Amino acid sequence: MKKNSAFDMEKFAEDKIHAIDAKFEAQKIAFAPLSFQAVRALLELGIMQAINEAGEDGITVDELVKKTGVSEYGIKVLSEMAVGMYVLKLRVIDGKERLYMGKTGWFLLEDNLTKVNFNFTNDICYKGAFDLLDSVKNGKPEGLKVFGDKWTTIYEALSTLPEREKKSWFDFDHFYSDIAFPEALPIVYAEKPKVLFDIGGNTAKWAIASCKYDPDVKVKIIDLPGQTAVAEKNAREAGFADRISTYAGNILAETTKLPDGPDAVWMSQFLDCFSLQQVTKILKKVHAAAKPETDVYVLEPLWDQQRFEAESYALQATSLYFTCMANGNSKMYRYGELKDAIEQAGFALKCAHHNLGSNCYSLLVFRKK
Repeated sequence: MKKNSAFDMEKFAEDKIHAIDAKFEAQKIAFAPLSFQAVRALLELGIMQAINEAGEDGITVDELVKKTGVSEYGIKVLSEMAVGMYVLKLRVIDGKERLYMGKTGWFLLEDNLTKVNFNFTNDICYKGAFDLLDSVKNGKPEGLKVFGDKWTTIYEALSTLPEREKKSWFDFDHFYSDIAFPEALPIVYAEKPKVLFDIGGNTAKWAIASCKYDPDVKVKIIDLPGQTAVAEKNAREAGFADRISTYAGNILAETTKLPDGPDAVWMSQFLDCFSLQQVTKILKKVHAAAKPETDVYVLEPLWDQQRFEAESYALQATSLYFTCMANGNSKMYRYGELKDAIEQAGFALKCAHHNLGSNCYSLLVFRKK
């Protein structure tokens, strides 16, 4: 079991910020939609990139006008907001104002984690977030209607999303869990499972990685019909059609019964898509299908097991995506509450591996009691 080096949760019990700083933080929240869209415009219009390329010399507004084709007015209102957010720096050199990249701006422009989160928020969450209040009141993802009115959860809609939105969703989904795969694979396949069920297998990334890692394993992906169709295509293209099969169905449906006897069950960033009551319901189905020696692996980013406050914050924010866009009833969980929900289905925690990958995933391993 890896040592847990999560940040100190006690900081959430303190309120040490100075009043003047708290007021500034409050203004950031009050104007958050406008500041977010200002950064988006700076990025998409190429202004941020031009400032970054100017390096230590900086760049004037006039130079930016010539380089980007954006009006002086547009550059000024956007860059002044960015200066106020410390995204950009404004200095007077030889009587001329010059813009420079700030540290925060660099992360927005270059950091993969930030870019994935930003695009996901813009393309998937931004418009629907207006309906967060109604989502909480009604217990369903009221913001999802921005993508059409025939879906009850975003998972049903994934295969039909516009290409930009679909890319942002899958980039977000894969960026987090995929980083933990190299550390998780040796743990799972040290037990030499011959048949592994990948519940919520999505586009078959874990299944394909498994087949590349272990030449003997056979993987059955269990997911919604739209997702299993994509998984089958990807498995064929990867050359593993003979070792990766699918089982289509809604895991929550009363009529859905899992096949019997897997050696291992894998759920990567899957259970956060369900309420705690639904987690227990799903695991009861896994319990019915599992053998006494079946290992059940749950890979999740738990917000109280992160090394840094920024990662915990990102997960807390992701919970709101679930509320207004995804399903209206799930969130990013803490270690204790997820563990308890799984154990209520008749499992006991065998071991826990924390801090897998740069995004601090936790791999929880269960067996039948």
